Amino acid sequence: MSAAEEDRNRRLLRARDLVDRHSTEPLDVEALARVAHMSRAHFIREFRTVFGETPHRYLQRRRIERAMTLLRTTDTPVTDVCMAVGFSSLGTFSRTFTEVVGLSPTEFRRQDDPATAFVPTAFRMRWTRPAGERAADGVRPARGR
Repeated sequence: MSAAEEDRNRRLLRARDLVDRHSTEPLDVEALARVAHMSRAHFIREFRTVFGETPHRYLQRRRIERAMTLLRTTDTPVTDVCMAVGFSSLGTFSRTFTEVVGLSPTEFRRQDDPATAFVPTAFRMRWTRPAGERAADGVRPARGR
């Protein structure tokens, strides 16, 4: 890898890290291009070449990944999840979520978690219980000592 490619990659990683850290906030491509010390059009081309997707699509995917976690682990209403991850429109959120995941947010929430779907319910309940409730020997720890 040449020094020029290494420098380009470092600048693009700096911009991508900014997206990762501030994905719930409004971000514009011009600001990301400034971080990478590139023009807007050149930044979009280079970002796509290096990471395989445009900066906007990367931001959307990161927001959808966070939304998937919130939908899977909380009972927060879909509208609140939409706003919490940085979308300003429920319609855009639902359309983008469906494009990326293949299911609507509501359908996604109804599905079993594929990582634990094959695990029998008794075991899943046992291992997802808060840590203070689990003991190695199956006996609940004494409180107040």
